[in-house]
Amino acid sequence: MYEELSSPLPYVVAWQSVTPPGAGPKRIVPDGCLDIIWRDGTVFVAGPDTTAQVEPAVPGSRYAALRFGAGTGPGVLGVPADEVVDRRVPLDAVWPAADVRAIAEADDPVAALTAAASRRWQGTDRVMVALAGAAHAGSSVGSVAERCGLSSRQLQRRCTTAFGYGPKTLQRILRLQRALGLARSGRSFAAVAADAGYADQSHLARDVRAMTGVPLSALLR
Repeated sequence: MYEELSSPLPYVVAWQSVTPPGAGPKRIVPDGCLDIIWRDGTVFVAGPDTTAQVEPAVPGSRYAALRFGAGTGPGVLGVPADEVVDRRVPLDAVWPAADVRAIAEADDPVAALTAAASRRWQGTDRVMVALAGAAHAGSSVGSVAERCGLSSRQLQRRCTTAFGYGPKTLQRILRLQRALGLARSGRSFAAVAADAGYADQSHLARDVRAMTGVPLSALLR
């Protein structure tokens, strides 16, 4: 069971889940976000991924988490996103152990995570919000730098700090997410490729396999 909950923090999604009996390994696809996750009393950071992570499923395991979009996670975490990209890091490696222990032992982990994140909230970076919006929409990320008066090097540096990688990688990851959403709606793969911004269906197939390790049809199953 997976459930998303509202959050008082902008561009943040709270979520919780319980692993059902008989569940297979979880394939976690890159989404341009950073998560802070409570799992069965342990708390860790799931850094932004560039390729899919496959995690074993333990029936009955409980999860509660905050997913930080639009580059908002590093301000709360206190470290740049590129320091945790493709990594799973214990939260007490970056936050005081007493603060993490309070979350680990909380009766309502989502509420405890939200309260801790709210205390550390640094606001939003309008440039990173614009960059994420452009990448989600399949628009040119270079135009964001021009509109905001930044050089491409400045945009690269700020994007790497906020998302863990540069604008082109972010755009590629969010194009994949756009394609998955279209495919799950029942569209043909050729239509998905065209509407998500791929050159053709073969381009879609190569990109999906490169970032997830499996074909699109297997990913949807």
